[in-house]
Amino acid sequence: MATELVDDFDWDNVGATGFGGNYSSDQRAEMEKMYGDTLTTVQEEEVVKGTVVGITDRDVILNIGFKSDGLVALTEFRDLPDLKIGDEVEVFIEDQEDQNGQLILSRKKAKIKQAWKAIYDALELDTILEGVVKRRTKGGLIMELDGVEAFLPGSQIDVKPIRDFDIYVGRRMEVKVVKINSAFDNVVVSHKVLIEKDLEKQREAILNNLEKGQILEGNIKNMTNFGVFIDLGGVDGLLHITDISWGRIAHPSEVLTLDQKLNIVVLDFDEAKKRISLGLKQLTPHPWDSLPADLQPGSKVSGRIVNVADYGAFMEVVPGVEGLIHVSEMSWSQHLRNPQDFIKQGDTVEAQILTLDREDRKMSLGIKQLTEDPWTRGDFATTYAVGTKHSGTVRNLTNFGLFVELEEGVDGLVHVSDLSWTKKIKHPSEMVKVGDKLDVVVLELDLGARRLALGHKQLEENPWDTFQTVFTPGSVHKATITEKSERGAVLELPYGIEGFAYPKSLVKEDGSNAENGESLDFRVTEFSKDDRRIVLSHTAVFNKEAAAEDDSRNAKFKKKAGNAKGGEAQGEGKLSDIKKEEKSTLGDLDALSALRDQMAGAERKAGEQKLAANAKAKQDAEVPAAGDDNEQALEDGAAAQ
Repeated sequence: MATELVDDFDWDNVGATGFGGNYSSDQRAEMEKMYGDTLTTVQEEEVVKGTVVGITDRDVILNIGFKSDGLVALTEFRDLPDLKIGDEVEVFIEDQEDQNGQLILSRKKAKIKQAWKAIYDALELDTILEGVVKRRTKGGLIMELDGVEAFLPGSQIDVKPIRDFDIYVGRRMEVKVVKINSAFDNVVVSHKVLIEKDLEKQREAILNNLEKGQILEGNIKNMTNFGVFIDLGGVDGLLHITDISWGRIAHPSEVLTLDQKLNIVVLDFDEAKKRISLGLKQLTPHPWDSLPADLQPGSKVSGRIVNVADYGAFMEVVPGVEGLIHVSEMSWSQHLRNPQDFIKQGDTVEAQILTLDREDRKMSLGIKQLTEDPWTRGDFATTYAVGTKHSGTVRNLTNFGLFVELEEGVDGLVHVSDLSWTKKIKHPSEMVKVGDKLDVVVLELDLGARRLALGHKQLEENPWDTFQTVFTPGSVHKATITEKSERGAVLELPYGIEGFAYPKSLVKEDGSNAENGESLDFRVTEFSKDDRRIVLSHTAVFNKEAAAEDDSRNAKFKKKAGNAKGGEAQGEGKLSDIKKEEKSTLGDLDALSALRDQMAGAERKAGEQKLAANAKAKQDAEVPAAGDDNEQALEDGAAAQ
């Protein structure tokens, strides 16, 4: 079949022009206008509404009125499980056309941008937002506000302290925006401000109706060493530790717990400062009012020591009722010590009621009354009779002596002058220290005054009875200068005795003065047993005039002392027995003088032997301890072999 050709077709114009080249200018303009009216002008990075025109297993196809449709991942619509064709949703334009000519949209970014707008509007307009707590973080919680994470500090969760943040995870909460850091896209929100507004009305109502003595109900919100803070429903009150219990407690946690609900009474309040003082113990009767009537002075009680002070200790007889045990009532000892030496806080002890004043609510107790007073013991006078020897512990040192405790409650005084026969002790610390054991002898007993006078030197024979036979006036002895001053020099004589020499008696034969540390011969010029005084002179050893002067002065001294004692010369001892008051001839005097010298020499020799024997005995008394140790060591060595 032959094809019929069109005679009037213009074959010359075919391919001469582009697509649509056959349209005239007017026709082209009209067609472009018709096409442009069907499209919407869009800008990148803005949020627009789009209509769902198709749903695949991976994407959602949206028409936003642009020349092409956009695709959004189906996973971005998980919060819309019922999504269908025709629904309108807001999307964010990321790119008008990618390399494939596809319009790029995002519903997630649209939600975030809208969320940020809502956050800024909430901060500016002071509106409330709702979000979900996603997780716990350091110092608070992380919330999600429509895709934007915000920080909720722990202090802004509630008006009361929160101890467990985990209970809020997953919970929806209303918050207010309090701060935005645009540079770091940080948002800080608060839930507390919403609660505070609700509590403000309650707080005003509570304060307006508050009265002393009013009983309220509250929850313990915080606990400190000095008390607990109680939430009364919008306003806090302080329950001081002293108002928790009638008895003493070291910390509120001993009787109370956090979040505990309890009834309390209003003790006082300051409306201006909004401070409320609360009490718990005031809801129960005072223990003193219910104290058993059979408790009287003399009754024995048992309790716990709740406090120890410098002057004594407090014992809790019953909860809320305490008695003072003064340190002087802890022991019969007259030497007061630290109460810590007797009892410790927390100890349970027995005591006796000494005084009881129910009106003033005071009680004094004693511990020593439960034991026998040693001073009233039947055998006390016999045990501590004058002349009996004892061993005790040095408890205290004073300028005038020291106190020795012979047993608990029995102290005695050793005067400083009764410590040594030979040494001039200025302070007891030169010889003993507190805690040392000391042997003593009873010098005086006064039961009425509870006083014991003790002596230490009296345990030994008075060596001055022997000294007067050795250090007779005119005798010469080797001595060492131990101390020198303007008044003279202190000399160390044999047998541990001290003597004294005046400055003029220290001149040596060559005219120089004897110095400290030198050992020289000294002549006795004066001897006084009662005063325990020996005066010596080195100069009189080689200077006859000085010796004669000393003898003359000593003769006057003995004559004066003899007149004072009825003719018996002080310091003569046994030599005084040969003196006769009758008139003697010259021959008799010579005989008496010879006899005197003979007896003096014999007595001196006997005295020196006695002093040497005493010194050796004292030395032997100290050595055996080491000897015994050596013997024991030898025995142990032999046994080991």
